[in-house]
Amino acid sequence: MADATEVTRLTAWVHGAVQGVGFRWWTRSRALELGLAGSATNLSDGRVQVVAEGPRTNCERLLTVLRSGGSPGRVDHVAERWSEPKGGLTGFVER
Repeated sequence: MADATEVTRLTAWVHGAVQGVGFRWWTRSRALELGLAGSATNLSDGRVQVVAEGPRTNCERLLTVLRSGGSPGRVDHVAERWSEPKGGLTGFVER
């Protein structure tokens, strides 16, 4: 099993009513609180793509809050993919 402090990359696709409701701003705030770098991007099909890099435990916490039901809008489903970090990310941006 991987070390919980290892740096990893989480890519999550958030399905539901998540555009035009402050969801990206909310996600950015949660990610910065966790010390993660990355982005939250509106996709043309109505989903939001979240990319976050940092300690695996903090990425897992972000994934948990994305699924918590406490976000703006309505989250129906969150798909996730874990991968090696690519680096080069500074801060957390909304796109």
